Amino acid sequence: MAASKRKYVGIERELIRTLTDACETAKSEIVGFQWLTHEVNYPRFPESLIVTWMFDSEASKARALAGAEKAMMLALTQAAFEEVGISVSRIADHVAFSVEQPAGGKRGQGH
Repeated sequence: MAASKRKYVGIERELIRTLTDACETAKSEIVGFQWLTHEVNYPRFPESLIVTWMFDSEASKARALAGAEKAMMLALTQAAFEEVGISVSRIADHVAFSVEQPAGGKRGQGH
């Protein structure tokens, strides 16, 4: 395994751990928040890293984005990145918000 690939495997593992902590914190404090996910294209890391915060409805998402919860989600994401050693100039460029879509008529379980 190439050294750079090994490096990314370690970063991915730690990022999952820190984002899971952020997710658990948010689930207990943000109404309608369900789960989060991330995607990254490692050859363009960290510029390509995006964390998506998923909500149960458009109303819940809109309420969270209009209130203090948005700043909390940005801060949780920033803290997760920093704990792993990921430095970005503007955390808001690496965060998205979406609504969980039903799969086959049923909502997903979340992570």
